[in-house]
Parts: sequence; structure tokens; C-alpha cells
Amino acid sequence: MQSPTSLCRLALVALVFACISAGVWGEERGFPPAWTTPRFLETGERITPSIKTSWPSSSNSSLPESSAPAQVAEKEQMPGGPPRQPSTSQCHGNIEIKETFKYINTVVSCLVFVLGIIGNSTLLRIIYKNKCMRNGPNILIASLALGDLLHIIIDIPINVYKLLAEDWPFGVELCKLVPFIQKASVGITVLSLCALSIDRYRAVASWSRIKGIGVPKWTAVEIVLIWVLSVILAVPEVIGFDMITMNYKGRHLRICMLHPIQKTAFMQFYKTAKDWWLFSFYFCLPLAITALFYTLMTCEMLRKKSGMQIALNDHLKQRREVAKTVFCLVLVFALCWLPLHLSRILKLTLYDQNDPNRCDLLSFLLVMDYIGINMASLNSCINPIALYLVSKRFKNCFKSCLCCWCQSFEEKQSLEEKQSCLKFKANDHGYDNFRSSNKYSSS
Repeated sequence: MQSPTSLCRLALVALVFACISAGVWGEERGFPPAWTTPRFLETGERITPSIKTSWPSSSNSSLPESSAPAQVAEKEQMPGGPPRQPSTSQCHGNIEIKETFKYINTVVSCLVFVLGIIGNSTLLRIIYKNKCMRNGPNILIASLALGDLLHIIIDIPINVYKLLAEDWPFGVELCKLVPFIQKASVGITVLSLCALSIDRYRAVASWSRIKGIGVPKWTAVEIVLIWVLSVILAVPEVIGFDMITMNYKGRHLRICMLHPIQKTAFMQFYKTAKDWWLFSFYFCLPLAITALFYTLMTCEMLRKKSGMQIALNDHLKQRREVAKTVFCLVLVFALCWLPLHLSRILKLTLYDQNDPNRCDLLSFLLVMDYIGINMASLNSCINPIALYLVSKRFKNCFKSCLCCWCQSFEEKQSLEEKQSCLKFKANDHGYDNFRSSNKYSSS
């Protein structure tokens, strides 16, 4: 394992390289044309949005110059909708919006890159090195951090380049890999939050103890299912994304995007229903599951409140603290992803090409697009920060692991952490005795 100082240096070197390369490519080629306005709706995840244009009726991966619009606002095809034709009048305010957010998004991406690598790497190291932190919820949190880390290392530098440059130089393989990793990373986050909410209710209701199933073993099964299902759900991105060559002002530009004309009936349906699918499964599902199981958990706690012994009260008190941490992670997820999904739904429901006031609406939605992109990107690095602020145990571990004046994590473990581990084991033992005595007396 590398030291925190080495990880910091590695992250800074990678950040400088990504920012310099993106800035050089973007500035050498000039400011991107208006039709490269970022558009998150093709990916639905943490990605700088792709180019959007109107398409000819025939399927062709090489588009003529006439198909490249002067303004994205007027020829933007709504996700999953039919191709739109150029309008007689065009909206001219979107270029200024893009120029403003172009550098804001770059700064936010660089910030996410540094904080995400340091925070998620430290979180993984804490759970790996500290045996007291290797429990069911923390292993799920480690799985979530690993998914975020893969997205940050692979996707963030490419997305920064994609924001500043005009065309896609990385080939069709990366064109398909980047949205695949993005969708898989979001799936891992969503399913991990669902599993954490269910795990908190199971801990309070003591399902695992009643059924005789060890929590680590069941958690390992959950993690495997989460990753397999997330990968399967991301496969349509590999199938749908492709490189398209477009002529623009005498230049051949390569664009990586969800192809407007899909070959199979399933992919056509996926493209049509994608935005509602993303909103329902990748946003509403974790919130609904959290609300359901936290309501059940509250009812279970109220039912067990009377007649408890001291050991049981202490045991549930620690589980309430873990439940509070999980609820904080779900709340952070909802706040980070709400603007992005809200902008998508507003585009699907409110936009009308024939509306004379559509330019104002498009400008507003474009600002929401950029804000949503930045907020969704922050979700990749904010979980370690949230754990640091909410959990005392994680806070002590982060301080021990990151502070350069502290001794190594293996050599120095705070007395509070040792006492916490011993107290947790003692409470578990007392809780088992309490349940055994109840079972014996009831029989």
C-alpha cells in the first residue's frame, strides 16, 4: 500500500497532466463551435454531454456538412424523441452560457479528481487496514468507493478533454468504454445505497442472527450481485454509443455519442425510454427503498423500546449511528443528482420547438444542465467527506491516515477506537445473551 503522501503526489501529477493536456488541445483548436454544447441527456450520468444535432432520415455514420447546425439550441433533438428540423430563428444566448460554464466545469472536474482520488483511496485503505472497520455496512461503503474511484480515474480526464476539445481522438473502444464505466459506477452507487438501507433494517430486526447467516458472508453475496447487475445494466451503453464523423466548416470531426439511429428494436426502445428509465431506476429507486426500510426500522425500534436491557440499548444506539450515516449518504446522493434529473424531465415535458419563448426556456435548461453535471460529479468525491463529518469513527481514522504529523496507521490506533471495538464486541455478546435468555424463558 502506498503512503498518503505518495497518493497525494500521484493525484496532483495526474491532475496537472489532465488539465494541461485538456487546456492545450482545447485552446489550440480554438473555442468549440456552438453545437458542441454539453448535453448530459445522451449519457444520463457523470459525463460532459455530447454533441447534439439534427439527423438525416437514413442511418449513416458520416454526416454531411449541412447537417451540422449553427446553434445547438434550435436543432437539439430531445432524448428518445424524433429528429427535429432547423428552426427559422435561432437562439444566440447559449454560446455565452457555454463559455462561462466551460471553465467552471473544468475547475469542478479537477477538484473532483483530486478530492475523489484522495478521499476514496483513503477510505478503502482505512477499511482494509483496520479490522474493527471490516463490518457489513463498511464493506458496502468500500464497494461504493471503489466504483467512484474507477469513474474518477478513467472518466474525469477524458470528460475534461471532451468539454474543451472539438472532436474525439480516443477511438471507438474508449467511446464505448467511458459511458459503460459511467453507467456501471452510478449503478454500483444506487444498488449499494439500497443494500445499505436494507442492511440497516436487517440489523435492527436481527434477521441475520435469527436465520443464522453471518453478516460478512451475506454482504459478500450482495456486493457480487451489485457489481454483476450494474455491469449488465450498463451493456446497452456499449451497444448504443458509437463514433460519428461530421463535416463542419470543411473539417472532419469525430464525435462520440449515442447513435441517433439504433439497429435493433430493443435499442430503439432503450433510446426512447432511456430518460424515464434513468430517472426511475437510478434516482427514484434508492430513495423509495430508503424511505420504506427506514420507516420499517423506526417502527421496529419503537416496538422494542420498552423492556430493553442496558446492553440492548447500547447495541441499538450504535446501530442508530450507522443508520444515520447511511441516511446521510442517501441524502447526499439525492441532492447531488436532483438537478440533473430535474433538467432532463423538464426538457421532456416542457420544451416545445414552436414556442416563441423557447429561447428563454432553453437558456434556463442549459444552465440547469451545467449545474446538474457539476453536482453529479461532486457525488463521486463527497461520500468520504460526508463520512468524515457524520461518523466519529471514520473521522478519527481519516485523521490518523491523512495527517502527516501522525504516525503510520498500523503503528498508532487511537485509544478511543480500541475502546469502541471492545465495546462493540461486548455489546454484541450482551445482546446475544439477552436474546438467548428471552428465547429460553419463552420456551
